[in-house]
Amino acid sequence: MINPVKPEMLIGLEDVPEEVKAVIRTEPREPETDPTLGIRVSVNRQGKPQHRLVTIGDSLTQGFQSGAIFKTNLSYPMLIAREMGWDKDFRHPAYSGPGDGLPMNLEKLVRELGNRYQVADGINALDVAFITPWLWDYWNKTENYWEQGKGKEAPTTGKFNHNLAVYGWDLRNTLSRNADIAKTVIQAKPPKDDANFLQQVPEHANEIATLWVLNNARDSLGNALTPLEAALQLSEEGNIESGQGDGIETLIIFIGANNALGSILSFNVSWSGDDFMDMAKNDKYTVWLPSHFKAELDKIVEVVQRIKARHVIWATVPHVTIVPFARGISKDKNGQKVKPGSRYFPFYAPFWFTDETFDPKRHPHLTANQARAIDSVIDNYNESIVDAVRKGREQGKDWYVFEAAGLLDRLAVRRFIEDEQARPEWWTEYILPRAIDALEPKPTSLLFKSNLQGRQQGGLFSLDGIHPTTIGYGIITQEIIKIMKLAGVKFYKSDGVTERTEAIEIDFGRLIQEDTLISQPPPAVSAVLDFIGWLDSTTGVITQMYKSSL
Repeated sequence: MINPVKPEMLIGLEDVPEEVKAVIRTEPREPETDPTLGIRVSVNRQGKPQHRLVTIGDSLTQGFQSGAIFKTNLSYPMLIAREMGWDKDFRHPAYSGPGDGLPMNLEKLVRELGNRYQVADGINALDVAFITPWLWDYWNKTENYWEQGKGKEAPTTGKFNHNLAVYGWDLRNTLSRNADIAKTVIQAKPPKDDANFLQQVPEHANEIATLWVLNNARDSLGNALTPLEAALQLSEEGNIESGQGDGIETLIIFIGANNALGSILSFNVSWSGDDFMDMAKNDKYTVWLPSHFKAELDKIVEVVQRIKARHVIWATVPHVTIVPFARGISKDKNGQKVKPGSRYFPFYAPFWFTDETFDPKRHPHLTANQARAIDSVIDNYNESIVDAVRKGREQGKDWYVFEAAGLLDRLAVRRFIEDEQARPEWWTEYILPRAIDALEPKPTSLLFKSNLQGRQQGGLFSLDGIHPTTIGYGIITQEIIKIMKLAGVKFYKSDGVTERTEAIEIDFGRLIQEDTLISQPPPAVSAVLDFIGWLDSTTGVITQMYKSSL
C-alpha cells in the first residue's frame, strides 16, 4: 500500500501546477512485469519485412556517451542488429572528426590529456598553464571540423537510416523536426570563430547531428521528413516477397526523457505552459506537465498506428533524478537522506559538489521535494505510455512495454541498493550478466572514476554522468532482445541466414573489450574531477561556467 503524501513533501512546491501536486506519490510506480500486459494478440507473420529493425528516440537510442555521439556502431540498436545477424544491413550515421564525435567526446579528451601531460596523480596550477593552450587548440580543431570542414557535409542522397534517433529530442521534436528545419536554424545564425575560451564547442551541434540522421530522409518531391514520417515511408516498402504487408519487422520507440531531463541539466524546474507545442518557445521548459506529455504522446501514437510494423516496442521514461550527473547531497554533511526510508537526499547538485563543499545559498540545486515531483510526473508519463500499449494490443496491434524506468530503478545504488529501507515492496536488485558482475570493482550506477590503478567506481554510466557506457547499453540491449524473442522475432548468425536456436545472450566478454572505459580506463578521470571540485570550491569559476552555459 502506497503511503499518503505528507504536507512536508509539498514544502517549496506552493507554485507548482495543481495537476502536478495531484500526481505526487511517496513511492515509485511499480513497473509492468509482462511486456504484453496480459493481452494476447494474433500476429500476421506472412512475408519477410524489408527492414528488420527501425528505431526512433533520443540520445539513448542514437548511442550518446561521454558527452558525444560516437561509437554509434555500439549503440543498443546496432547491438540488437548484430545479434540478429543484420548488422551489415542496419543503416546508422557515424560521427568522427579530430575530436572523435559530436559535440565533445570527454573520454578522448581526458585520455589524451592524461597521456600528454601525465596528470593522473593530480593537476596543479603549473599544469593548467601548459594544458590551456593545448586545450584551446584541441577544441578549436573539433569546432572547425564540424562547422567548416567535412563534419558539415552530411549525406544528401542514399537510403534512409534505420536508426532515426537524434540526441536531445523530445516528443514534439520527434513529431515536427526535420533536416530542413535544422538547416534553417544554422543559416539563421552561421557559425563563427568564438574568442571565448569557454565556448569552443561546435555551434548548432544538435542541428549538425540531425542532418547526419535525416538529411537524406525525403519524400518523392524532396520534402524533408521527420523520424516518424521516415519510418512510415520505410514501412510502405512492404515485405521482400511482394512489396506488400509490413515493411518493418520491429519498431522501437524510446522517447520522452528530454521532456524532463532539462530539470537535471539546469537544476531548475520550469513546468510547461500552453505554448508547449511551439518549438521556437518550449526550450524554456524543463519538465512537461502530465497532460502536455500525454497530448504529445497521443499524436505520436496516431502516427505509429499508421506505420506498417509487425511489432512495436515502447520504452518507459527512466527517472532522470537517478543519473550520477546529479549528486545527492545531505543537509548536515552526514551523508544521510531526508529521513530513514526516503528515496531522496535533501539536495541534488552537479556532480563536482560534495557534502562539504555544497552551499544551497550559492550553488545550483534541486530539493528533495522537487526531485519527488519530477519522478512522480515521470511515473505519470509512463502510465500514459503503458495505457497506449494496452489500447494498442486491445486493437490487435502487437505492441510491447519495455520497462526502462524499472531497469534503472533496480540498478540505482544510492537510492535503493545501499538503502534497504527505501526500497518499495516490488523492488529487486537487477542481476548483472556474469561477465560484468565478475569485474572488479563491480560496475554500478555511481559516477565513473578511474586513476593509474584502473577503474575505482561506477562503470554503467559514461563520463557525462547521464548516458550509459557500452556495457550499460549492452544491458539495455539484452532486455529488449528478451521482448523481441517473446514477440517471435528470429535471430540469425552473422551470415544472416543460419537461424540461432540457442538462447540469445549478449557476449558481454566481447562487449567489455569493446568498452574502452571498462577495458582501458583513462587514468586521469579522478584527477580531473578532483581538480574541478577544488577549483570551484576555491574560486567558484566552475559554477559560473556552468550557469553561463545554460
